[in-house]
Amino acid sequence: MRALLLIGLLACGSTTAKPESHRPSDTGAVDEATFKAMHVPPAGGASPVLHGQTIDLDGTKAYLSVPPGPGPFPGIVVIHEWWGLNENIEHWSDRLAGVGWAAIAIDLYAGKVTTTADDAMAAMNSVDEKAAALTIGKAIDFLKTDPRIRAPKRAVIGWCFGGGWSMQTALAHPELDGVIIYYGQLETDPKKLAAIKAPLLGVFGNLDKGIPPTTVDAFDTALGEAHVAHEIYRYDAPHAFANPSNPKYVEPAAADAWTHVLAFLAKIER
Repeated sequence: MRALLLIGLLACGSTTAKPESHRPSDTGAVDEATFKAMHVPPAGGASPVLHGQTIDLDGTKAYLSVPPGPGPFPGIVVIHEWWGLNENIEHWSDRLAGVGWAAIAIDLYAGKVTTTADDAMAAMNSVDEKAAALTIGKAIDFLKTDPRIRAPKRAVIGWCFGGGWSMQTALAHPELDGVIIYYGQLETDPKKLAAIKAPLLGVFGNLDKGIPPTTVDAFDTALGEAHVAHEIYRYDAPHAFANPSNPKYVEPAAADAWTHVLAFLAKIER
């Protein structure tokens, strides 16, 4: 799998904690302009407000954001880009909680957050794939069993490095109810893709050199041959275009993709 993840990831843009008392997200639905503004530090250099909490997920750090109220809530596993579990991913988790999904963002880098491509590559190459898969499985189980969540529906979402892991999670966990892949490395063998039982949404950039349109074409065709329900959306944008903290960010494309994510999640909840 690592060979797949290494391709094109250079295009990506810019200690275990004790559980805290539960503090639910109160962001509400966040449009793209607001989401973009959340990535700009306020005057004085203070970090933007976060609404979730850091928890211990069976020995690994995770960021949990839960909608207001007693639940149950649908739940989604959030898998970070190659930078690690940074504030962008925490904001994404809050954004998902704001529309009613309990979001648990896992950490596959053992607490390390990177800011340079060299460090990100080194962190990504150090990931133990078996351990990462176990962490993802624990997060899926957590969403179902945690008394704050008790998720009747569960999904996974990831970007870049996390998009590739979202793909692999879809293959390994037929119990999932939805899969969202933002420009992650893909499987194009229909026989392998037949293991996916959940509907899938894919978001890609036509200017992505690591995952070019021909690869997305092959993926789309293979999903059809495997009889996997799917939606594919493409934009004239580069890799990492949905990350507001990235210079490759393309606001109109990111905004349109988010509307499709919202519609996709709404269908899962029905």
